[in-house]
Amino acid sequence: MKKMMKKMLPKVSAFLLVCILAVSMTGCGSTSTSTPDASSAAPVAAASSAAPAESVATAPAASSGPYYDESATAESVVTDGAGKGKVGNWGLGNEYEIKALLTKYGQPTDYLSQAFDMDGFDDDSILLASAMTYNELGLVTNSYKGGYSYGDKVKYIDMNDEGVAMLEDNIFCTSAFAKANPNTVKAFLYASMKGWKDACANPEEAAKIVFKYGSSVSSEHQSYMAAEVKKLVETDTKGTTVTDYGNMDDTAMQQTLDLAKKYIKLEDSTAADKLQTLTLDNIRDTSYLAEAIKSTDGKFGTPEKADVKIQLKWLPQAQFMGYYVALDKGYYKDAGLNVTITPGGGDISETTAVNSGQVDFGVTWVSNLIAANAGGMDLTEVSQVFQRSGLVLVYKINK
Repeated sequence: MKKMMKKMLPKVSAFLLVCILAVSMTGCGSTSTSTPDASSAAPVAAASSAAPAESVATAPAASSGPYYDESATAESVVTDGAGKGKVGNWGLGNEYEIKALLTKYGQPTDYLSQAFDMDGFDDDSILLASAMTYNELGLVTNSYKGGYSYGDKVKYIDMNDEGVAMLEDNIFCTSAFAKANPNTVKAFLYASMKGWKDACANPEEAAKIVFKYGSSVSSEHQSYMAAEVKKLVETDTKGTTVTDYGNMDDTAMQQTLDLAKKYIKLEDSTAADKLQTLTLDNIRDTSYLAEAIKSTDGKFGTPEKADVKIQLKWLPQAQFMGYYVALDKGYYKDAGLNVTITPGGGDISETTAVNSGQVDFGVTWVSNLIAANAGGMDLTEVSQVFQRSGLVLVYKINK
């Protein structure tokens, strides 16, 4: 099974290239546990595991078995796992939320370097493992190829419930590109949001479309992923349904910015100082999306640049299903655009590719864009696709 897992290495959380400007990162915190439902999780990445494996976990304090009781609180689980030094994370950008969570419960912010498979969780060298709901969590719970088949024998701590969520996938470009090509930006957003709306209305169909374009994961995991990504697009950090696709919620974005300022560590002193001065107006512009969603036909005058490219954070998978649906159904073409979707995972990160003009648009996490702008780039978010964090800490229960 572990060999199967390592063949999947599907997305590397799209973070592998996100070590922007040699950014050395940290995290944040809050409370709540949840049981994964049958349709939640997504692809995984591969790296090397960090701690020696133990065949059986040391029993948590006041536990009725080797793992955690089903009724255990988030605080007790985090405190125990941190005390044993068995909280894991990839450490490539999404450790900020983990550090915040540890801080919330009065724990040191150290964590184990977690591989991009879930073998460390499986062999108990990690008690609380980081997982994306649309990726690693599905591999832990499900029994399809590459899965670990834990089913309902695990629970998880959700960063949204804990109040330490940071926003993830957005659409961005440079400020200069947006100003020089307003019709292009609006048309691209109109078609992309139409694609996301269709994908969320029919995630099974969207999963098949992505698979057709060269999915990096199995068809079963792709379907699982699509169902979970839909939740991130249509539900905010408070659990409220979102109907305005791409909405840039000020409260959620400000929380992301505040946590970024607290936990992102930049080696360059000038960049570190600039980070602390950034405001929402320095990282996003809501005007293009506002104009795009007013349109009934996606026509905004002749696009200043009809041939455009968007670079993803990782390989083709349902994490990006809205763009593939828009491409496959001709929504970009209808808006007067010829769009090329460039997979991520290469030598050049999406922020660098956009900033250098190699591509016109990119998909990145808000924290990545914040770090990039602190380091001297002039990127602007024009749409927030994921409305909540997909990061959880998964742990085994006595059952």
